[in-house]
Amino acid sequence: MSRIGKAPITIPAGVTITVSKDNVVSVKGPKGELTQAVDSDITVSQEDGILTVQRPSEQKKHKALHGLYRSLLNNMVVGVTEGYKLTQELVGVGYRATNTGNTLDLVLGYSHHYVFQLPEEIKVTTSSEKGQTPKIILESIDKQLIGQVAAKIRSLRAPEPYKGKGIKFVGEVLRRKAGKSASKK
Repeated sequence: MSRIGKAPITIPAGVTITVSKDNVVSVKGPKGELTQAVDSDITVSQEDGILTVQRPSEQKKHKALHGLYRSLLNNMVVGVTEGYKLTQELVGVGYRATNTGNTLDLVLGYSHHYVFQLPEEIKVTTSSEKGQTPKIILESIDKQLIGQVAAKIRSLRAPEPYKGKGIKFVGEVLRRKAGKSASKK
């Protein structure tokens, strides 16, 4: 049995989960509401504050879907109770980030600015203290959406392996290269 799929999801206080007849699960909590369509083969049941996901057989497809939907539902429960937060930093001389509402303006060493319109489900803040790299802080209840937006922002100027310049996640360890070796005499 799938180790991830068979783990029950405990439903915290203040969270309501409803499963419709066409297998659409909606999770409502203090931070908002999320919905997810579940494959018709997978059974989602709720008893005594515990959400369980079952599969009908041991087929490879059912095993894969079992763990997948359990993880997606758990991410939804965590999202509506605690939310998700990702922090990225801009490493490089002259790199800047500013925001006006949900519009992110990035200066990344190119001849032009990148103006990035974020979805309304994501809250963005930027900080640039003296002596530290500028930071972009993304907050949302949807883990998939925040990860996708963060990856898109990172792809505008991915960190290079020699000096590490670019947009990276805070705490990310970059694989560095030595560069040119000294000339031989």
